[in-house]
Amino acid sequence: MAKVVVFIADGSEEIETLTCIDVLRRAGIDTTVAAASSQTQITAAHGVRVQADCVAADCQQQQWDAVVLPGGMPGAENLNKHPAVKDIVMRQHEREGWIAAICASPAVVLADYQLLNGRRATCYPGFEEKLLESATMCVTEPIIVDGHFITSRGPATAMVFALRVVAAVAGDEKAHGIAKDLLLVS
Repeated sequence: MAKVVVFIADGSEEIETLTCIDVLRRAGIDTTVAAASSQTQITAAHGVRVQADCVAADCQQQQWDAVVLPGGMPGAENLNKHPAVKDIVMRQHEREGWIAAICASPAVVLADYQLLNGRRATCYPGFEEKLLESATMCVTEPIIVDGHFITSRGPATAMVFALRVVAAVAGDEKAHGIAKDLLLVS
């Protein structure tokens, strides 16, 4: 069974966070929610409290099929500065495992870590300049897959983003089945 970690932090965007967790779990993927904090509960960007399964440091000794970084501000900044999140993302990159980031996180986390060199990516409008500090090209498509990176624009693209993560770790057929159940396709 595929294993995915979704990192959350104070200020994470609720729609992106909860949609990814929900869709991954509907697909039967072993999904761990890890707080980039010393506590397992965070307060998301619009005041929703989210209870994580563990803290990010608890995930450092595990191998993941995908790492998911929701956006939101200051959530993306909080993910970026958390040492366990950085360690896990960098190790995931070294082994060319899936790294999925949405909204501000492609720019604030992945570009800051210099992981998008030579790649196309997308992000939330207004973060393009920051994204281009690392990425070769910033495009306005809802989702970009380049190598082992999946990037997406923001809350309105969260469902399709989550389904793309499902496809990456569990296959297109599984993703299509979940999309059909969610009434995204017939």
